[in-house]
Amino acid sequence: MALRRILAAVRSRTPRLAPLSTAAPKTREQPAAGRGAVRGRGAAEAVRPPVPAVEFDNAQEAYRSRRSWELVRSLLVLRLCASPALLAHHEQLLHFTRRLLGQRLFDRLMKMTFYGQFVAGEDQESIQPLIQHNRAFGVGSILDYGVEEDLSQEEAGHQEMESCTSAAERKDGGASKREKQYQAHQAFGDRRDGVVSARTYFYANEAKCDRHMETFLRCIEASGGASDDGFSAIKLTALGRPQFLLQFSDVLTKWRRFFHQMAAEQGKVGLNAMDTKLEVAALQESVARMGIASRKEIEDWFRAETLGVSGTLDLLDWSGLIDSRTELSKHLVVPNMQTGQLEPLLSGFTEEEERQMRRMLQRMDVLAKKATEAGVRLMVDAEQTYFQPAISRLTLEMQRRFNVEKPLIFNTYQCYLRDAYDNVTLDLELARREGWCFGAKLVRGAYMAQERARAAEIGYEDPINPTYEATNAMYHRCLNYVLEELKNNGKAEVMVASHNEDTVRFTLRRMEELGLHPADRQVYFGQLLGMCDQISFPLGQAGFPVYKYVPYGPVMEVLPYLSRRALENNSVMKGARRERQLLWQELKRRLYTGNLFYRPA
Repeated sequence: MALRRILAAVRSRTPRLAPLSTAAPKTREQPAAGRGAVRGRGAAEAVRPPVPAVEFDNAQEAYRSRRSWELVRSLLVLRLCASPALLAHHEQLLHFTRRLLGQRLFDRLMKMTFYGQFVAGEDQESIQPLIQHNRAFGVGSILDYGVEEDLSQEEAGHQEMESCTSAAERKDGGASKREKQYQAHQAFGDRRDGVVSARTYFYANEAKCDRHMETFLRCIEASGGASDDGFSAIKLTALGRPQFLLQFSDVLTKWRRFFHQMAAEQGKVGLNAMDTKLEVAALQESVARMGIASRKEIEDWFRAETLGVSGTLDLLDWSGLIDSRTELSKHLVVPNMQTGQLEPLLSGFTEEEERQMRRMLQRMDVLAKKATEAGVRLMVDAEQTYFQPAISRLTLEMQRRFNVEKPLIFNTYQCYLRDAYDNVTLDLELARREGWCFGAKLVRGAYMAQERARAAEIGYEDPINPTYEATNAMYHRCLNYVLEELKNNGKAEVMVASHNEDTVRFTLRRMEELGLHPADRQVYFGQLLGMCDQISFPLGQAGFPVYKYVPYGPVMEVLPYLSRRALENNSVMKGARRERQLLWQELKRRLYTGNLFYRPA
């Protein structure tokens, strides 16, 4: 019953602030705070200064922080990134240029072009001038050590298959009881394939995971030293063996699907996750017919102390049954849809696999405690859907422990997923019920092409929204729900991580309508270094909390990162074209007005 001990290990130090209840949550309808008032301050409300208008069309203001040669570099790099022919052969061109120029001249050329555009410097000391310069213009930094392993496709695939296959599966010749989505597949062993905007980690051994943890610790420490309001980002696949994440994701998905099967039996189909409630009496009858346990045991599982007194059970209550607090977890079975047989939900690990699991949880704990000490918020990045249920659940457990007084741990929600809205609403409701502070980063998502191809090849439902427009609508729906929560909850926070100007405008409009003032620092914005300065700097200069992801590392070791940045710029052609137009507009203005040698104050 190793997986049952996962949550016991995470929760052993987790204070339970309030029991789950199926009682209706308190209404969110409260009078909106006035545009000029500090929300939630009662009689002591202070008058806020009016929020400056943010203009994304004013090239002079957008590039006030940049010297003319930096504008020329941006124009050159963004133009090269728009060339399909160049991008198709960029790796060969880089290799040829390095052989032609030699390492020293190649490094200098890269620092004058791609490296200088997207990377801050080689180490934490050399990046300080850029961090301080951006901060002077209202833009903070999220430090990101950009070094990536340069594995061949064969090496990456081999490491992935080894690290995602359990000892029991190897013993059975590769046979797995996990659903197809949560099994390792050789054709998709290289998780970098088709991914242009996210770093990929491959498991080799526990020592390598410890090195990743040390790198994250240095970033947290540097972020704390750079500002008193910093962020740092981590990936859980860097901290342990991904087999654990696959198995745990499989468990969580089967358990949620079982809930919806029980709901279908009760005629409750097609509702949002938070609106779906099971009648406990009917559920007890269904469970009794399955022959899992005696009727008395079943009645004990669904007590008022555990589930409230409403006579119904929702998905949050259902998810709470899977942890070590209930005797039900010893009996958990789900129907196998292929065989029609009941199968144990929780399977076992070997002793070595259990040690690896505990080490991953310990590394997460070390990072969260370090972030607490440094006053840095920790964002847990989202990853592929076959890892994500486990990543989100473990992040939620960290939030329960560390988000007691303010949001220290931020979960990431990928809005290109069909179930993004359900995930956001469920987690926000859980934070309300248990009394901890909700923290979220909203992104569109980085794995779309890979996820679609994998689902089609292996044969499971495509988890991605059908169109780009549907993803935009989902992003705005999730964002609007969170912003409405922020109106009445001064301790919740959200990071709007987007290069989409329409989304940023939507956020600003809803903030004004809801009375959310930038000085309250509940809504943050995030973009990558070297991209969308025409969004970041006007926001910062108007007083909105905005951050750049600031990667650093030696030239040769960040080349994989630079390759992804070039490909990503090509994938967002509309935004990059507009950025080039504004850069050229400002460069011409400086030329015509005699300000070509302008130096930012």
